[in-house]
Amino acid sequence: MSEPSGETAVPFEFQLRQATPSDAPAIHALMRPFVAQHLLLSRSEAEVIELTRHGFIAMKDEKCMGFAAVEIYSPKLAELQCLAVHPEAQRHGVGRKLVAMCIDRARSLGIMEVLAISSSEDFLRSCGFDFSLPDQKKALFYQIRPRNFDDIGS
Repeated sequence: MSEPSGETAVPFEFQLRQATPSDAPAIHALMRPFVAQHLLLSRSEAEVIELTRHGFIAMKDEKCMGFAAVEIYSPKLAELQCLAVHPEAQRHGVGRKLVAMCIDRARSLGIMEVLAISSSEDFLRSCGFDFSLPDQKKALFYQIRPRNFDDIGS
């Protein structure tokens, strides 16, 4: 059995809250590297402002460390959108808590299902998402035009 090294992990402290339109520039800046890596779709600042209506932000020392939103499509369906967590905040529960807040918002609005389109399959599955609905329906997509991965903020 090894002796403790004397080092203790410092918990990552952050505040979670409803996002506001005034947060849009900071959210936009957080998203930029994820867009550059083709992990998120490009969004205009106006689109980000719209997402703050049902969006949540994680802050640490006045810095935006995470964001996620739920876009409501109908009384039955919403989509988890723009989940982004700053690399320094990853693996500290920030993303999981943001996802939970989005799901709670959808639940409070009476939404039946929340879908997520993401490259973070394992993470989303650990949050309770699955590939199909209990009655075995699957989401299929028809691509009308290519996705735009251009950098945001031009």
